Amino acid sequence: MRIIVVFAIGIIFGLGITISGMINPAKVLNFFDIAGSWDPSLLFVMFAAMFTAMAGYKLVFLRKRPLFDTKFRLPEAKTIDRRLIGGSALFGVGWGIAGFCPGGAVPALGTGRTEAIVFFAALVIGIIFARTLQNFIFRPATT
Repeated sequence: MRIIVVFAIGIIFGLGITISGMINPAKVLNFFDIAGSWDPSLLFVMFAAMFTAMAGYKLVFLRKRPLFDTKFRLPEAKTIDRRLIGGSALFGVGWGIAGFCPGGAVPALGTGRTEAIVFFAALVIGIIFARTLQNFIFRPATT
């Protein structure tokens, strides 16, 4: 049952991203072009997502535990460190250059557009590179 629910959530997310036009990199890039052909629709999508998530969290946390797990698994890190700031900055720069974020790129793969495929391939390579680098830098010291 869990896999069906996860699949349905993914379909709903993908449809929302597609209907809102966020799989179109030109639409996203126009949001960042404040002095030119600015398109504020991404701002409305962000606010709608934020308020939907806030309401969803309020409803979900009324329960003692999730439907398909024994406990809620929330991020434990509470500090803002250089890895978080660096990763956020890298995400923002990549989003501003490519017009895709990972959430919008996955549904965009369904269009078969070359730029979506190239972005997704670069995303996967970047993840592999970052994990390899992280394991190299932060590996436990052997004694």
